Amino acid sequence: MTIPEVVTVGRVSVDLYAQQVDAGFADPQTFAKSIGGSPTNVAVAAARLGHHAAIVTKVGAGALGDYVRAALAGWGVDTTYVGTGDGQTPVVLAALDPPEDPQIVFYRGEAAPDTQVTTTDVPVEVIRDCPVLWISFGALAQGTTADACQDWLDLRDRRADVVLDLDYRPSMWPDRDAAHEIALAAVRRSTVVVGNRVECEVAIGETEPDRAADALLAEGVRLAIVKRGGEGVLLATAEGRWTIPPLPIDVLCGLGAGDAFGGALVHGLRSGWTVPEIGMFANAAGAHVATKLTCADAMPTIDEVEMMMARGA
Repeated sequence: MTIPEVVTVGRVSVDLYAQQVDAGFADPQTFAKSIGGSPTNVAVAAARLGHHAAIVTKVGAGALGDYVRAALAGWGVDTTYVGTGDGQTPVVLAALDPPEDPQIVFYRGEAAPDTQVTTTDVPVEVIRDCPVLWISFGALAQGTTADACQDWLDLRDRRADVVLDLDYRPSMWPDRDAAHEIALAAVRRSTVVVGNRVECEVAIGETEPDRAADALLAEGVRLAIVKRGGEGVLLATAEGRWTIPPLPIDVLCGLGAGDAFGGALVHGLRSGWTVPEIGMFANAAGAHVATKLTCADAMPTIDEVEMMMARGA
């Protein structure tokens, strides 16, 4: 059995992107089809950068699930742990109104297949021994997937890299208090935590980037990453902190930029780079995707990231 370099866990969907900029759902629109879900996009991004990436999730039976598997395999993602669950593969609609923060509508049903993962779906060795385990916060919200992720966080016990992506979607949680309790417990079992200001507030009660980083480090996180939107991104360790400024780009669609950042973060961790090197590369990967319409299809190669970095040099 080959152990992947990175294993991501959580949401998957078929995404329909409106192609008209600044048009809401009430306006005439045409749509482009892709796949999405934050941990799915991260796996695609890591694979595009040359890594053996696997996604742990489930799709529904039928054509949409087949499409997801085929698309992932086409991008080089290991689909061994893409199972089949009850219900329909989720569908997501996105409208570019505004482009930097598109409107999103989720059609996930009462219990989407990706909430039905169990610990028996993946060999213990894969979770325990993969160099990077990437847990999307949404995976901790519902169903047996949430239970499996809790078990896997305990199993890892902060060995190697355990990345918690604070991918907070309010519709998946009963309230913010419930989300906070689960998030804080997960932070305390992770080595790297990534989130924006709102997500950090949910997890640790802080929105100011430096205070949020301080709070994450105080909980034992080794690398805290706080996204600051148009002000760049803060990366902090016990040894220092660095702010990476945004690159000058024209945003076409803000969706997926954070996931490209995540795949590039994995690349930097696996390459043994310094924190500033990781931050600059990941920031450029996110900027690249923000200039494209879709998410997974737009995940960049190393050459494309380096070209984006050169624009800001």
